[in-house]
Amino acid sequence: MNQPKTITIIGSGFSSLAAASYLAQSGHQVTVYEKNATIGGRARQLKSDGFTFDMGPSWYWMPDVFDRFFADFGKKTTDYYELIKLSPAYRVYFGINEFISIADNLPEIIATFESVEKGSGVILEQFMAEARSNYDIAIKDLVYRPGVSPLELITLETAKKVGQFFSNISRDVRKKFKNEKLIQILEFPVLFLGAKPSDTPSFYSFMNYADFGLGTWHPKTGMFDVVRGMESLATELGVTFVTNAAIEKIIVDNKTAKGIVVNGQTIYSDVVLSGADYHHTETLLEEQHRAYSEKYWDSRVFAPSSLLFYVGFNKKIENISHHALFFDTDFNQHAKDIYDTPRWPAEPLFYASFPSITDPSTAPEGMESACFLIPLAPGIEDTEALREEYFHKIMDRLETLTQQEVRKNIIFKHSFCKNDFVQDYNSYKGNAYGMANTLLQTAFLRPKLKSKKVENLFFTGQLTVPGPGVPPALISGKLVSELINKQFSKA
Repeated sequence: MNQPKTITIIGSGFSSLAAASYLAQSGHQVTVYEKNATIGGRARQLKSDGFTFDMGPSWYWMPDVFDRFFADFGKKTTDYYELIKLSPAYRVYFGINEFISIADNLPEIIATFESVEKGSGVILEQFMAEARSNYDIAIKDLVYRPGVSPLELITLETAKKVGQFFSNISRDVRKKFKNEKLIQILEFPVLFLGAKPSDTPSFYSFMNYADFGLGTWHPKTGMFDVVRGMESLATELGVTFVTNAAIEKIIVDNKTAKGIVVNGQTIYSDVVLSGADYHHTETLLEEQHRAYSEKYWDSRVFAPSSLLFYVGFNKKIENISHHALFFDTDFNQHAKDIYDTPRWPAEPLFYASFPSITDPSTAPEGMESACFLIPLAPGIEDTEALREEYFHKIMDRLETLTQQEVRKNIIFKHSFCKNDFVQDYNSYKGNAYGMANTLLQTAFLRPKLKSKKVENLFFTGQLTVPGPGVPPALISGKLVSELINKQFSKA
């Protein structure tokens, strides 16, 4: 390592927090600027009327990736937060009091499949062995490569699985299973990657191993525990955080990033690293310095936006689990309404989380905190009237499917949709999860970690390598820090 550098990081989501720690560990002077009042990016917290809500990610999957992150600093996750394994991991609702519970261990999940479709238990066991093999290749190796060259994907292991890059999850699952409910449960995890199962390469079945093999966890008082833990680590390493700091411009001189303008003040640094929305970050540059055109962004497949409701009930809700998926309407039609003919879905699938089942601190005693999410096409119309209409649609379904009245027990409600994603996160078209991981948007085919046009300008997060999700965000922060260190370690 040569002389330590001053590094400015834009945004304080998971990828920025990870990068900040790695860069500070290498001896650099790191300052993180966050436009909102609190850090965490999409993983902020909302507190009101005695209720606490995670505003963004609520699933803690791939615990090994978090373990690996903290281990890089000689730490353990338990130094910063406590994890609870959810049992059941989640429920999937298909009709009135008709649901499938996914257990917290594979043998029980295999038995559940067998009870629904005779012979499917053995098939699931084989499918999961392949999914585990893919997980070992992808998450323990491939995703830790910087997306610089197509050769990164060519290894002895991937050569044996090349066919899986040209088939898709939907086709593979349907070859093996006939029961539509089981098919939907197996297709669901790839929705985290931001694309339809029919557009997601079969190799991504590693998400099924993340689900059934590693289980679903919950930080004791919510996902914000992870943000707090990463902030503590970064602070211990000497990182400085500045909130309420909206970036107005990235200063470029002689095709080299020299600093930022924030709240009217110019701050110079050796490196600018953006964990903010990639498209938005490029709008902070003059046009000649942008690596990607508006036409490029418009041609990409973006992950969905979301309509979210954070709701407080003045009683406990019955017949539900911590995580619940409501798949009592047409899965394929809703996917078409997101990706093929973007519009508000007539009969939306939705997801509900009731964290107060696991964590009593999220609601006053005897009450329930809940979050409801409807995936939507990015760039869609967003009005208060539409939000209300869809709230009543999902409340009707929740009441019918769980056989209880809940609407009259609502004492707090806050909505968040496309316009808020744009306003709060400068999110392109209001997307919630970044750019989809389709075959043509994987690894080296994603926007680059290092600007192609401006020296000392770097990017991290869900629109670059390796892709959407919290574990990939931690990995993205590591990858970009390695690129920065490599550049400055050259003689």
